[in-house]
Amino acid sequence: MSDVYISGVSSFLPNDPVDNENIENVLGRINGRSSKVKDWVLDYNGIRTRHYALNPQTMQPTHTNAEMTALAVRQLLTNHNLSLSDIECLACGTSSADQIIPNHAAMVHGELGCPPCEIASTTGVCCSGMTAMKYAIMNVKSGLAKMSVATGSELASLSFRASRFTPQIDRQITEFNQEPMLAFENDFLRWMLSDGAGAVLVTPQPSAEGCSLRVDWIEFRSFANDFETCMYFGGIKTPDGNLEGFRIVDDPLELVGRGYLSLAQDVRVLRSNLPKTVRDTFVHCQSKYGLEEDEVDWILPHYSSEGFREPLQKGLKEVGFNLPEDRWFTNLHTKGNTGSASIYIILDEFISSGRAQPGDRVLCFIPESARFTMCFMHLTVV
Repeated sequence: MSDVYISGVSSFLPNDPVDNENIENVLGRINGRSSKVKDWVLDYNGIRTRHYALNPQTMQPTHTNAEMTALAVRQLLTNHNLSLSDIECLACGTSSADQIIPNHAAMVHGELGCPPCEIASTTGVCCSGMTAMKYAIMNVKSGLAKMSVATGSELASLSFRASRFTPQIDRQITEFNQEPMLAFENDFLRWMLSDGAGAVLVTPQPSAEGCSLRVDWIEFRSFANDFETCMYFGGIKTPDGNLEGFRIVDDPLELVGRGYLSLAQDVRVLRSNLPKTVRDTFVHCQSKYGLEEDEVDWILPHYSSEGFREPLQKGLKEVGFNLPEDRWFTNLHTKGNTGSASIYIILDEFISSGRAQPGDRVLCFIPESARFTMCFMHLTVV
């Protein structure tokens, strides 16, 4: 098959950046109280600013997920003097679609208003943006399309507004007569996730202007057979570690009162398994592609917290991969953790920063904690 290139990248971040001191002014205080774990989580994740698609005065949304995604796509096309009619395939990944049906790609297509084209939606968490990218890449590489657009986007903030947790807090007071407190699994994520969208242009030739990225390979590995659920929405975790989905609930009020519709993460499972699954996937890529340390000039990691940086670096050192820290490029501290959009936003800033030079080999890795899916992508700057 012929080569395929990421010949353009764009991103969209809604509204002004929000610093750590003002998060609760945007998301609100649950039951009128400041979070007891906020400072610890922010110190752990190292994020200093992030973006929310919320009006800080009203806490109402300023954009839908589909609108943010369409804005990223429009910017991508403008950057490359292309029109909406040039899109042959539109693949969109997200974990926070505006609705369940229609799928996210259909809503983005409608928002763009471009002529009929192939669409594909991928779900999941952080890796959903990469499955969308791989779909677009396979379409071009196989000759089924001459130009594809892939996107990753997240609108997490709607799920973290204080008003969303009121039924859970009220249930604690009325049924259990206990001090109202948001479960750590929910509170942890309030200070971790934020909003944004990104898009890439996939073509069989590099761009005539600026740098492009030749896609050398993409590898996915799921570890769902080995580990229990770590991050979830639309379900609750039972004491035995199983996930109980929302569709079995008869009383609609139970969906909000018991937290079925609250995004949660089992931090215990996350910390014990994430570094190992990243390392094991890397070893698999070493074996499959003959990946060696001297074949990588840059690592572009998507990780949720600065606290994971050292364990991840240590895990790669254990298998003989020790790229200097100044060759790790991340914008976690200023753009936050935007889930499936993160790697798009990282790629956009990496290219626009001028660091990418022709011939550089770039290794991206994207871990997803939901049931532990890992993705590595190897690119060459041309």
